[in-house]
Amino acid sequence: MEFIRRLRVPPIDDTLDAALHQKIDQKTKPLGALGQLERLAFQVARIQGSMTPTLKNPYILVFAGDHGVAKSGVSAYPQDVTWQMVHNFLQGGAAINVFARQHNISMRVIDAGVNHEFEDHPQLVKGKIGPGTANFLEQPAMSEELCEKALRLGAAQVDAIAEEGCNVLGFGEMGIGNTSSASMLMSYLLDVPLEHCVGRGTGLSDEQFEHKVKLLQQAAEKYPNLKSPIDILQTFAGFEIVAMVGGILRAAQNRMLVLIDGFIATAAYLAAYKLAPAIGEYAIFCHRSMEQGHQHMLEALKADPILKMDLRLGEGTGCALAYPLLQSSLNFFNEMASFADAGVSEKS
Repeated sequence: MEFIRRLRVPPIDDTLDAALHQKIDQKTKPLGALGQLERLAFQVARIQGSMTPTLKNPYILVFAGDHGVAKSGVSAYPQDVTWQMVHNFLQGGAAINVFARQHNISMRVIDAGVNHEFEDHPQLVKGKIGPGTANFLEQPAMSEELCEKALRLGAAQVDAIAEEGCNVLGFGEMGIGNTSSASMLMSYLLDVPLEHCVGRGTGLSDEQFEHKVKLLQQAAEKYPNLKSPIDILQTFAGFEIVAMVGGILRAAQNRMLVLIDGFIATAAYLAAYKLAPAIGEYAIFCHRSMEQGHQHMLEALKADPILKMDLRLGEGTGCALAYPLLQSSLNFFNEMASFADAGVSEKS
């Protein structure tokens, strides 16, 4: 796929590494005393190649899409909830709206493939690839052409906010049935048994959960030989997930700080990582979800998430909640006195 070949991600220059570590270590504190804040400050400064890093015009992009597999009963909620929740986002009534407002984070909702026609709204991007994907229990979720369109959609949204001066963005999603897609992506991309990947999603009962596992195992038997990330995305992903893959790749290519939310967003990140491993230097994992698959994915990625708060909502909520800690990491890095500035004796 030509578009993927153009989404090469540059490795980060390590020229400033020693100076950044020295600046952190010279602050008026014991070595390492600010823990993960020190690691975050170092990572952000390294991405920006700056001794005075800043977070500018933060955004959360929420991608929405419907999934054909939802019609097979893998979710506790009907498919109409996808468009109803998009409407809720646009009215400002969802959790992500509340947290984004609280922390002065701009938000944009992208209709990547919702089975509904929305009225115009200043926060809505009408990028519909189609009215939802096909049911992957019966056929691949999308064609290669539609997969590329979704990748381009995600990249274009990142380019648009980059032009507004954004250098830090989080990725959220909405799509009934998308935990099933994420479970399949995880299983194939990490080559792990499906039982380690499937969770209760929107709150399935025991009976509903068993039904979900059975259906996804049937899907795995139907597609035994998938290996490439693009083939896996085409077979199982939703348009919103593929758009996130394109957006994550473009954000790293643009040297932006990439905030990864929960299970679905991490599955999209995993696909992007398999396509361009250098994105690992640009990504910050915001929280550890209650979904068992997310915990296994984080372990496989050797990721240390900022928050562990038993969240399992999606929408980018973990990104918005973690953002003030990122601000704190840069505030200490830029504003905290050094031993020499404060006239404080260092450890002998």
